[in-house]
This record gives sequence, structure tokens and C-alpha cells, in this order.
Amino acid sequence: MTASKPAEDTPGPRFGGVPVDKRLLAAAPVLAPAVTARLVEQLPAYGALPSEQLRGEITKEVDRGIRAFIQVLRSGELPAEAELARISESSARRADEGVPLEAVVGAYHVGAEECTAQVLAAAEPGDLADVLLVQRRLLGYLRQVSCAVAAGYVQERQAALGDEQVARQSLLSRLLEGGNPQAAADRAGIRLPPSYLVLAVAMGPHPDELLPGVNHAVAARRKLRRLRNELQRQSAGVALSVLSGDGGLVLIPYETPAADFAAADRDRLTRLVEQLSLMCGAELLVAAAAAVPHGVADAALLVSEVRKVVEAAGRRPGLYLLDDVLLEYQLSRPSPARDRLAALLAPLAERTELLGTLRAFLACGLDRRRAAARLQVHPNTVDYRLRKAAELTGLDAARGTDLLTLHAALAAHESVRQDRPDTS
Repeated sequence: MTASKPAEDTPGPRFGGVPVDKRLLAAAPVLAPAVTARLVEQLPAYGALPSEQLRGEITKEVDRGIRAFIQVLRSGELPAEAELARISESSARRADEGVPLEAVVGAYHVGAEECTAQVLAAAEPGDLADVLLVQRRLLGYLRQVSCAVAAGYVQERQAALGDEQVARQSLLSRLLEGGNPQAAADRAGIRLPPSYLVLAVAMGPHPDELLPGVNHAVAARRKLRRLRNELQRQSAGVALSVLSGDGGLVLIPYETPAADFAAADRDRLTRLVEQLSLMCGAELLVAAAAAVPHGVADAALLVSEVRKVVEAAGRRPGLYLLDDVLLEYQLSRPSPARDRLAALLAPLAERTELLGTLRAFLACGLDRRRAAARLQVHPNTVDYRLRKAAELTGLDAARGTDLLTLHAALAAHESVRQDRPDTS
């Protein structure tokens, strides 16, 4: 009996005299979208992914997998190291997004089922040997691919808890505690910069987080990953952060001493905030301050308070420094004067629509049309509510002498409301 030939010397399988790889290659353009559709139908984790990701990244990965299998059918050689590395990288991205490992492995099996169904229909009775050859090469391909998927997935999960990350989080904790962070920086292998830009970030939702049927946790993780990636790309050193889907704290290393922070630095930071918002696809409201490393703890408390003041004042997304809200910030400090100012708006306690309209009107620079657009009401409704608020409080936003008092009363009202959540 003649010894069997090595796989790479075995001719490619043929059905009906036509090479199977050619049949599959001809079907590839329509097969990739079909496989993606089956993933959505059969694997809930993929069905919950954002549609933009499914149409783009996932469909491209499916197409690459199909073409890799075509090459296996043609040559009998299993995927090379470069292809396996790409598969591992893709699996790592799914791990970062929280897609279960069984779904990632299952996606390749769904693709294999579609491919074999596409070509087996053309098999004839005399093609049994070639059918068996297709099955052997398919099983070899799936074995290697499954190992690459598992390796990439596990490595990503381990990396999330790796020593480097632990050391960086330790440095972040030390900076936020106050004191000398040098020892923690040395353990993390990070050079302490002359200063840090300390950012308190309020992050709005990505549009995908508002769509029914989309896994909002996955969409939020994708948003965060984009934000972190852009932060690292824009930072000269290692940016440190503690972030969730609605915001958190970021420390950006900065070479300009904190005492020298000036208008040009603010402009650069404004552009950075705009770029971060663009890249993560969500509105960002950021309160910022520059601080030397041992002053980060105090700066973090300050920007957290500034952010609350800015949000309470109904300001638009963007960058804010303490200088932008000096009056509101001072009025947020407990005092008899603050309580008296807040009491001026007590007649509106049960009329939240009046209070919200007044807040929007002032935040929009006394522009009734902009206020109406923000509130999604007619400008005449804004006029009516402002008149009603003036009747109840005796303070008219259209009267210059009352304008400063109203700004102060709103700031005081919001501060008191946050101190006593049961109040309006």
C-alpha cells in the first residue's frame, strides 16, 4: 500500500470537477454578510453589539476568516503565525468589550458551518473522498483558530490585572492620597512630571448606549476604550485614570509647571477635550486644574467641586476652570448668605419647569431661542415661564438689576439642593 502524502502535497478538493476553494472564493462577497447575520441571530452577545461595529469590524473579521479558510482548502497548510496573531488580537478586543469567550469561539464555528453549507451543495456522489478532505482541513483549521482565540482572550484578561496596571493604579492612589508619590512612581517605572493636569470628567452617553436592543455595557466599554486610547496618544507620558461609563478622574502628565499654567495652556487643554469628545463619541464636561505631583490630592477635590458647580449651573459641555465659575463656586460654600439667596427661589420649589427654564435662559446668555432649543419647547413657552417665574419671585431675568441676583440665587439653590437632596 502506498504511503499517504503530506497534507501540503495533497491536491485541493474538488466538487463536480471544480476546486472547492474557487467555489468558496466566488461566494465570499455575499458570504461574509450572511455569516454576520447568523452571528446576530444565534449568538446573543453579537446581537447586542452596536450596528456600526457589526457592519464594520465584525464583518471584516468574518471576511478575513473565510479567506483564510479558502487558503487552507487550496494548499492544505494551516494558517501562518501572522494570521493566528491577528485572530488573537481580534479575540483580545472582544475580551475587552466583555463578549463571552464561548461566543467568540462559537462565531468561528458558525462561519465554518456557513462555508461548508455553501460548497457541500455542489458535491456529487463521486466526490466522497473530497468531502472527507474538506472536513479534515476544516477541523484542522478550527483547532488552530480556537487555540488562537483562547490565547488572545486569556492574555487580555490577564493583562487587565497585570503587574504594570497594578503599579499604575498604586501610583494613582498615592497621588490622590497626598504626600510624596516618588516611591510609587519608581515601582511603576514612571517619571513624575513637573505637573499634572487634573481633570474631573462628566461623560455623556454614546448614541449606541441609547438604542434599544444594543448591549449598553459593551457600548460604554467601547466608548471608554476610545477615550483611554486617545488620552495615551495625546499624552507625552503615562496618563492615569479612574473612569466609568459616566466619567471619573484623569491625571495627564504635563511639562509646564503648575504655577506657569496660562492662556496658551488652556487653549491646548480645550482642544484636547474637544478631541477626546470626538474620539469617544460622547459629550464631555471637564473641570480642570494644574497641580504639582504632591498637590494632586487637593486639586482632585477642587475640580470635583467645580464640576458639580458647573453641572448645577446648567453649563454646556466643554472645559471649565475655577476662574470660570468663581461666583457660583463661592456661593456653593455653606453660609447664612447662601441660604438666604437660595430662599429667593423657594416660590419655584413646586414648579420645576419654571426653575429649569430660568436656569436654561441664563446658561444660554439670555437667548430665548437657544433656551427653547435646549428645552425643546417653543420660544413663546420660554417667555411665558419667565414671566411666571418673575411674578412668583419678584426677580425678572430681563431686568439688569436682578440678573446678578438670579445667577447667585440659582447657584445657592443648587448647592443647598445637593446638601439636602430631599429639597427641590
